[in-house]
Amino acid sequence: MARPKSDDKHNALLLAAEQVFAQRGLAAAPTSAISKQAGVAEGTLFTYFRTKDELVNALYRSIKLDLADALMTRFPRTGPVRDRLEYLWDAFVDWGVANPQRLNVLDQLSVADTVTEESKAVGYEPFAEIEALAQHSIDTGVLEDYPVAFIAASMKSMAETTMAFMTVCPADAGRYRKIGFDVFWNGIARNARS
Repeated sequence: MARPKSDDKHNALLLAAEQVFAQRGLAAAPTSAISKQAGVAEGTLFTYFRTKDELVNALYRSIKLDLADALMTRFPRTGPVRDRLEYLWDAFVDWGVANPQRLNVLDQLSVADTVTEESKAVGYEPFAEIEALAQHSIDTGVLEDYPVAFIAASMKSMAETTMAFMTVCPADAGRYRKIGFDVFWNGIARNARS
């Protein structure tokens, strides 16, 4: 009779995969290295995940849901668009500064061919409200008429630049957080440049 699966081992394997992907990159990370990092036999990895692709998808969903928790748990559902986006900005920047390895791995997984459409849908779902807010803000003239995906990518890029400056210059972290958001907001707000 097979032993029941342990949440501790499952989580240890996800953490080990994250660490190995961060160090080696997704393509150069064999399952043997992940098993070794987790302190389990390679066969144990395949007890929890049938394939490396299954492990990759589980890790992607795990990181996306962790990020969603950080951004959406206290997300203000009402108020000025600028304030709501600044809340998301601050939450994302805080999460990224606190979790640079997770952010690095999420960037890798976000472009990986092995992440399924189902996993992408699971990862996207908690953020659908943000897309709806952005589209409504465009439709009502608060934001420039830019594609929502472009606005999201611009926010991510500017936030990652901000995170880098906050990490290198921790004494000025608050200043860089504000500068970063102001630059982002001024680039997307319809009346910010008038």
